Amino acid sequence: MPFTKFGLSEPILEGVKAMGYVDPTPIQLRAMPLIMEGKDVIGSAQTGTGKTAAFALPILSKLAQSSVATRVLILEPTRELAAQVETAIRDFARFTNLRVTVVFGGVGYGKQMDDLKRGIDIIVATPGRLLDHIERGTCKLDKVEYLILDEADRMLDMGFLPDVKRIVERCPAKRQTLLFSATVPPQIESLISWAMKNPETIEIGARRSPAENVKHVIYPVAEDQKSDLLRALLDQVNYESVIIFCRTKNRADRIAHLLKKNNHSVALLHSNRTQREREQALQGFREGKFEVLVATDIAARGLDIADVSHVINYDVPQHPEDYIHRIGRTGRAEATGDAFTLMVAEDSPHVAAIERFISQKISRIKLETFNYHYTALFEEGKPGQPQGHDRKVKGVRLSGGYYFGPAKRRKR
Repeated sequence: MPFTKFGLSEPILEGVKAMGYVDPTPIQLRAMPLIMEGKDVIGSAQTGTGKTAAFALPILSKLAQSSVATRVLILEPTRELAAQVETAIRDFARFTNLRVTVVFGGVGYGKQMDDLKRGIDIIVATPGRLLDHIERGTCKLDKVEYLILDEADRMLDMGFLPDVKRIVERCPAKRQTLLFSATVPPQIESLISWAMKNPETIEIGARRSPAENVKHVIYPVAEDQKSDLLRALLDQVNYESVIIFCRTKNRADRIAHLLKKNNHSVALLHSNRTQREREQALQGFREGKFEVLVATDIAARGLDIADVSHVINYDVPQHPEDYIHRIGRTGRAEATGDAFTLMVAEDSPHVAAIERFISQKISRIKLETFNYHYTALFEEGKPGQPQGHDRKVKGVRLSGGYYFGPAKRRKR
């Protein structure tokens, strides 16, 4: 079904054509007709499936001409996602006179206030900075016709739900509301029942298992050797680009510093970095200036980062869903990828939860050339103990219940 069949306006169809879009994705096929009909929609789809276009194209078509009042509000959990969505909307609306701005913290108020004063049709915002503008009197939402809550479960995880409710209260009761969320926990259910009217629910590719083109394994290791094993892996793995996920900002800072000392080109991404630093890190990583991106879970969802050959979980994620999102940063667009997780003894409950969630055992492997200290985790591979799956990973061979590998890294 081509985009011309959805009733989109001619200028928006021109934008779609200029973007090189040919066939709608499943989330677009199912969501756009409902949005064009004016219905509230709950959409669940994985990263990279085209959900931004799914809500943006019909709404931009319905706006038609620019106005002095803000008629569309899109809430995002992070600055990066807000900036990314604003860029996409500018591209879709390039043949219209619709005006869009992005509002988030970490930067000055000047340009944002100037844009809001001139009059903006579409605001893409993070909750905290938007509330600042509302309280300053520089932003009014009384004319909003379309409200989009994107990555709602992520906003919940980040503690934004009270702010979101305060923002929704500032919007007119008569509006169209769209909510996109990978999962729908009880708190999100209560937001849906309060903020939406008879919503239609769409679920596309809800995933509880890693993509088949991503090979994922666990490296058990003693706590005091964790950073040494990370360095050994990077020395021996045949990678093009790698994202290393850490649980905390301080841990990410320490690992980035360690890898820079070992002559790796490293970018760093977490919420304590300035907006300029974050943009430079992402752009440099995309362009190949940096071969390693060290990040917290801010980079696990939504961000458009292609061609990542490897993901390394330096810290095991505490929520099984985050494991899927993290390792999904590799193996995108039909490419293959590898995901490694470093596991210490205290991680066992979290790993068990991940394995229950994905309904499979993740292979435990050891790096052949690494001089390991003993850890009780190694007992897992012995007779009478749970075994890893006997499947080949990256061409390495099974020995004593463990895989050994991987191959020598190709220097760039």
